Amino acid sequence: MISPFDRPIPGQSLTTTPKNAPYERPPEIVDPIEALDAHIDNLMKPGAMEDVLYFLEYGADLVTLVQGILRSAVMEGMHSIDVSLIIAPVLHEYIKGFADATNLEYDEGFENEESKKALSYKRDAVRAKNMLKKIQEEEGESIPETMEEVSEEPMMEPEIEEEEPAKTGLMARV
Repeated sequence: MISPFDRPIPGQSLTTTPKNAPYERPPEIVDPIEALDAHIDNLMKPGAMEDVLYFLEYGADLVTLVQGILRSAVMEGMHSIDVSLIIAPVLHEYIKGFADATNLEYDEGFENEESKKALSYKRDAVRAKNMLKKIQEEEGESIPETMEEVSEEPMMEPEIEEEEPAKTGLMARV
């Protein structure tokens, strides 16, 4: 069990030697191409790419995996954050190429579930509008103007107002 008192004392970080941590010193590599070469060399070590593909296979998305690799390199003082931002897309595509070559099903990490739901709702609304047009054209009726525009927001259930219970008790007014 972790003790609530097993934590650093407030201000303790100010008492350590400056530039003691690797990320507080200048980075080892400042050229993005050299940093990318170093990452590719690390991925070519025995078992490294196998581990990456394992994590992809069991649910980690590719964007998160690449961000983890790059953050680790920044924390070790290998390169700076801005170099990470420059080489991230290339490293992403490199790992993606290996995953595609092995026919691995994986989540790339770019898809947003909320936007998928909104897009699905809009598609359904347009389909419903078209079906309504077809039905009314078959019956020879015209479409009212209010039916022409489809609301972009999902329909909400009407709120039901509940009656307040009668106030009874010691402090209730009569």
